[in-house]
Amino acid sequence: MAHDIADRGNVSSKHFGALTALAAMIVTALAAIPMSARAQSDAPAPAIQAAPGIIATRRITESQYRNTIADLFGNDIQVNGRFEPEQREHLLLAIGGSALSISAAGFDQYFAIAKSVSDQVLDDKHRAKFLTCELANPQGVDDACTSAFVKTYGHTLFRRPLTESEVATRVALAAEGTRQNASYVAGLKLALASLLTAPQFLFRIEQAERDPTSTNALRLDGYTKAARLSYLLWNTAPDAELLASATSGEIHTPAGVQKQATRLLSSPRIEAGTRAFFADMLQLDLYETLTKDPMIYPKFSQAVAEAAKEQTLKTVVYHLLTQNADYRDLFTTRTTFLDRSLASIYKVPLLVSEGWAQHEFPVDSDYSGLLTQISFLGLFSHPGRSSPTKRGVAINEILLCEPTPLPPANVDFSIVNDTSNPNLRTVRSRLIAHSEDESCSGCHRKSDPLGLALERFDSLGQHRTKENGEVIDVAAQLSGKKFDGARGLGQALHDNPKVAACVVRNVYAYGTGRAPDKTDRQFLDARGKAFASEQYRFRPLLRQIVSSPEFFKVVLPKPAPASVDKPKTTIAESAPSTATPGA
Repeated sequence: MAHDIADRGNVSSKHFGALTALAAMIVTALAAIPMSARAQSDAPAPAIQAAPGIIATRRITESQYRNTIADLFGNDIQVNGRFEPEQREHLLLAIGGSALSISAAGFDQYFAIAKSVSDQVLDDKHRAKFLTCELANPQGVDDACTSAFVKTYGHTLFRRPLTESEVATRVALAAEGTRQNASYVAGLKLALASLLTAPQFLFRIEQAERDPTSTNALRLDGYTKAARLSYLLWNTAPDAELLASATSGEIHTPAGVQKQATRLLSSPRIEAGTRAFFADMLQLDLYETLTKDPMIYPKFSQAVAEAAKEQTLKTVVYHLLTQNADYRDLFTTRTTFLDRSLASIYKVPLLVSEGWAQHEFPVDSDYSGLLTQISFLGLFSHPGRSSPTKRGVAINEILLCEPTPLPPANVDFSIVNDTSNPNLRTVRSRLIAHSEDESCSGCHRKSDPLGLALERFDSLGQHRTKENGEVIDVAAQLSGKKFDGARGLGQALHDNPKVAACVVRNVYAYGTGRAPDKTDRQFLDARGKAFASEQYRFRPLLRQIVSSPEFFKVVLPKPAPASVDKPKTTIAESAPSTATPGA
């Protein structure tokens, strides 16, 4: 691996010996980390019999990597490069991270990013800020200075103090690089690159330890607890105060957890954590690969895709954090934010020439709530047509936590796909005809009515009233309650208790990195009642979850079955959606 990197010209050949040691160290360490969080069962955890140690590993996300670098070294340090793809399981990337490793090609990518970051941090412009010791000889080895540097920045990157061995390894690596290049800074760059490519940074390695307050029981160690708090609430590594709470043991007390939760929740940085959670839950990452037929939707572009994601996240932050409003009102609110590219699609005037402006749709507008924003309508559609089935499945799974069964393998979709049938001119009529097949009716009756309520919006999210010359019927029902169109759907979701229960479940799953099982039901039910008592405010929900012992409980990894089917990873990739291209 190091030979490949050197051959590509990414580093000087003088670094080759040190790089060989670095690559060997990282690859060996990566291979040693057990991917222990892959399989969880509904069976309750047995009495603690395992020894203290690693109970789960979760690869950090691209945004968490970027946030950590910005926190530690400043916003002017650029993170340039490609990251390995993330994986969605149980509808969340946060859970899929427990099943991820790093490939050899992926390591090359991470190393290139690490080298770029270390070059910037230790260049002439920035070095004095981060290298505080005075060098007696800029061309010579200075183990004491290197040790201080590694301990200081490794503490944040590893989310815990480094062991003597971890420090010594970097000190030796830096010394070798210094000798080969006659430059102390060149050697120190290698040491920093090794920290940035270490598994202890690229993975959240969750550790359990003996609980001194309970016989034969384990608890998460303080640094694991600190990381859970920080990544859920701020989407970044723990800061110095949170790490100090872990070191002192204060974080093991209810008062200590409350103190840190209060501090993190009251910080403006809660916005980053909130954005990351909703981007994951609403699957906004899928916009990176979304395509639309350019002949049908010439207004669509990557800039529109990015703006659509940002519109939704701005709406969420404004509503839940700035306004401290009811979570359920996200599905009925007429207040949002637009830039010029989106205003053109929504067909509304915008008074600003650039940037974003707050906008409120009229009371009688069909644009009402998150489900009528381009981010949802465009994502859960086909490249050239809307899809009531995709949209209905997404509502059921993402917002109601009701999974959709896989369809039979031999389903005939010819009726749905025949858009030229003169007797079935609307998608509603084609879906009704298709669902007469008993093997299809069960799923379609559950998903299609919700999606049909949104049929006044095309695949891009543009408003319309007719399809193939016929007036679009948007009558629908949810849980036996009838309603009309997008506004009716938004109100139906607002009033459905499953919507609030689902977001409670998703926050807990996102924060713990695992799908809740039956042992979590009592806790989730209690949190749902507390959520209601707080008028469905989001900050109090976060506080309720992170302040509870259940958020930090040790769940021992279960051995994976010998053979398992590939899990459904996303709504957009799920069989009911992709197998029904005309729906």
